[in-house]
Amino acid sequence: MARTKAQKEEKLYYSISEVARITRLEPYVLRFWEKEFPMLKPRKNRGGNRIYQKADIELVNQIKQLLYKENFTIEGARNRLRKIKATPDKVGREEQAKVKTILGMIRKDIEDILKLFPCLFGFGG
Repeated sequence: MARTKAQKEEKLYYSISEVARITRLEPYVLRFWEKEFPMLKPRKNRGGNRIYQKADIELVNQIKQLLYKENFTIEGARNRLRKIKATPDKVGREEQAKVKTILGMIRKDIEDILKLFPCLFGFGG
């Protein structure tokens, strides 16, 4: 059954596998970063599964930016995130993280659509 745009916007929580697909990281990396970055604390449901919110995904994208693009060490990235205040630089990084989060969600939706209609896109059938 197709979900409407309003239903997608209502989604408050994402599983670790969804976040991994959105951010293009492996789930073990996300679990490791939880230990290394105290500010990354996704909630857990009754079953003990991690449930990420959009703010968590944006933080993951900020960490990814600092580690992979700006070549910070884990300690350096942790310290940088602690020091960041409401500066234009932070606003730019937050906006960039939001854009990456949205793009990742769009990518995930497209992958889901491709799985639903493999014969239409030349993937079997």
